[in-house]
Amino acid sequence: MEWKNIYRGLVMGTIEVIPGISSGTVAVVLGIYERLIAAINGLFSKEWKKHLNFLIPLGIGMVIAIFSLARLLEWLFDYHPGPTLFFFLGLIIGVLPYLFNKVDIKNTFKARHYLLIMIGAVFIASMDFFNPGGNEVITNMTFSTYMLLFFSGMIGSAAMILPGLSGSFLLLVIGVYYTVIGAISNLLFDIIIVTGLGIAIGIVVMSKIVHFFLQNYHTGTFALVIGFVIGSTVVVFPGWAETVPLMIVSIVTFAAGLAMAYILGRVEYKE
Repeated sequence: MEWKNIYRGLVMGTIEVIPGISSGTVAVVLGIYERLIAAINGLFSKEWKKHLNFLIPLGIGMVIAIFSLARLLEWLFDYHPGPTLFFFLGLIIGVLPYLFNKVDIKNTFKARHYLLIMIGAVFIASMDFFNPGGNEVITNMTFSTYMLLFFSGMIGSAAMILPGLSGSFLLLVIGVYYTVIGAISNLLFDIIIVTGLGIAIGIVVMSKIVHFFLQNYHTGTFALVIGFVIGSTVVVFPGWAETVPLMIVSIVTFAAGLAMAYILGRVEYKE
């Protein structure tokens, strides 16, 4: 078992409950994105035990983070939304230099790759215009409600695999985010199980698609990923602070996010 993956899972799980932030982006920062995709696909190969040694500790970390930090993150977004989002904005922007170096953008990118960056950025940024109004907690659970949660889990998990595309944000757009977060906070296992099944299936399906494109169109795939990450900054940006003290705090948290991305990148690079 690769037990150091627990801390990676803790970081990814923390990020995944935040609308607008992608755990796939963090997987890129941690340097495990391509291996994560390969490991999920490898579950159906002869080397499935090796891939489980990678995935189980990662999953443990994510589950611990999601269940233990859901209420803390709710509190931060209720009382300190601006500085919190600026922290994650710094984290996202801090990913970009790593991505540029990973694909050697100066030597490998052609005009079509820059076009893919623009397409990816516009696609993600356009989600900022969606208004997820009426996103109330669903209390009347019927068969159709469970089906909605199941397919929402599939859609959201597909987004988890793609850096820059937030699964939580898609759940917010669909209208089930607060229902799912409330279920996690209050341990409503019927909702957790149904949504979890959708998430598991969605991750497997989308990982196969991403794995195919990474194998056959590596540079183009990362160009699109870079676009997704750039576009996600528009979704996450909370607007400028209204007071000077709040602006100072936001600048500090933004710098902390940049520093966190740098530290995580350096730690993983040394390993």
